Amino acid sequence: MFQSTPVTGRNSMEGVAPLPGQMIPLKGKVSHRSLFSMKFIDEAKIYIKAGDGGNGVASFRREKYIPMGGPSGGDGGRGGSIYMVADRNLNTLIDYRYTRRFLAPRGENGRGSDCYGAAGADIALRVPVGTVVYDANSGAQLADLPEDGMKTLLARGGKGGLGNLHFKSSTNRAPRQHTQGEPGEEFELRLELKVLADVGLLGLPNAGKSTFIRAVSAARPKVADYPFTTLYPNLGVVRVDENRAFMVADVPGLIAGAAEGAGLGIRFLKHLERTRVLLHLVDLASLDPASDPVADALSIARELARYDPALASKPRWLLLNKLDLIPEDERTGRVEAFLSAYRAASGFDGPHFAVSALSGEGCREVTFRVMALLESLSGDRNEKTGERTLPGS
Repeated sequence: MFQSTPVTGRNSMEGVAPLPGQMIPLKGKVSHRSLFSMKFIDEAKIYIKAGDGGNGVASFRREKYIPMGGPSGGDGGRGGSIYMVADRNLNTLIDYRYTRRFLAPRGENGRGSDCYGAAGADIALRVPVGTVVYDANSGAQLADLPEDGMKTLLARGGKGGLGNLHFKSSTNRAPRQHTQGEPGEEFELRLELKVLADVGLLGLPNAGKSTFIRAVSAARPKVADYPFTTLYPNLGVVRVDENRAFMVADVPGLIAGAAEGAGLGIRFLKHLERTRVLLHLVDLASLDPASDPVADALSIARELARYDPALASKPRWLLLNKLDLIPEDERTGRVEAFLSAYRAASGFDGPHFAVSALSGEGCREVTFRVMALLESLSGDRNEKTGERTLPGS
């Protein structure tokens, strides 16, 4: 039922989501706050109904000088099917926040004189790359679209009914039987966008995640001196050299109790599920005198494990940030003291880097090390699958 297949036909005008960039009329007044919240929509629920097949007809040929012309009823046309297509030019599911019902047209009924009904036009729903489709009732995953241009059949149109032309025989010269078209498939679906990134950034609010992504890429997320500046994920492309690059995702900061809904909760952690390495930023120079960097880092690790043990098992590197706020003669001691206490409390034995996202100190080394890790992981995967790594890939 859910299979990759080419899209044919044209879009139905009924129930099709607005094109990217098309203005959407809204009733009443819309505040600036609500417009800001619409910038990134990563979940949506929709109802889809493929077209019913057209009915076959019972008809007989009637022409001058041709008595008893025999059956001539045509078949009904098939109903339109509904496909989903991954489009790299889209980055949110906002189109499906306002248009939630998608109905493909039914096939036309057959006619006399051996005329078959026209097939209903197919609908192609375009979604961002990385969209996952679930059955809204059972929760089962039905499709995953991690690559641009992937097409998946979601609802198949019904077959057209048979006209009485198919029922003639040597003993039944004038059949009056005909069949009705089959109903098209219908589903209630839940769409979930999981951004595609190689590296994910973790940390408390104001740990410097947005500043770090600004330092290593051309992304320009909002940076301010108050918590929860980042309200939705930001993506940045980190280019190590002309032919080597990777993508990094910055998600809103976590706080203790996020699993119970504290702060922005953990709804954005799903965007890190496709990453291959996590960079955990720790604020070594917090302005809050009651802040404990070790306890803060442990709380992030706990929330990560409570959300998804598989996500917590990914390679995680520590980035000890804000060195620019620590006097040079105290930096080494501050870093060693943190690592000693954190490793004793958590058993962490992964790589660590002392950086200043604001000044860029140490950030370049991190990007080279991350690129080397990603290339080694890609090489291991290609060896297992028998694929050959091409130069520059």
